[in-house]
Amino acid sequence: MSWVTWAAIYFTVWWVVLFAVLPLGVRRSETPAPGHEPGAPAQPRLKWKFLLTSLISAALVLAGWALFATGLLDWQALMRPD
Repeated sequence: MSWVTWAAIYFTVWWVVLFAVLPLGVRRSETPAPGHEPGAPAQPRLKWKFLLTSLISAALVLAGWALFATGLLDWQALMRPD
């Protein structure tokens, strides 16, 4: 597979992992300002979550690449109907 395919896989995995990571460590604001959503997180820590998402996604995609590079998985065998 080309690097473009792996980049597309990484992009897709990144978004799926992001939605799994977003709820981590969310705490509601005890006294929200008037007009603010009471359920909004007090400190969303988005930079930390983007970094964590990138690291987890990279690990998952590298593990998938390793499976195909070592021959443990084969695209032709996966695509062949049995």
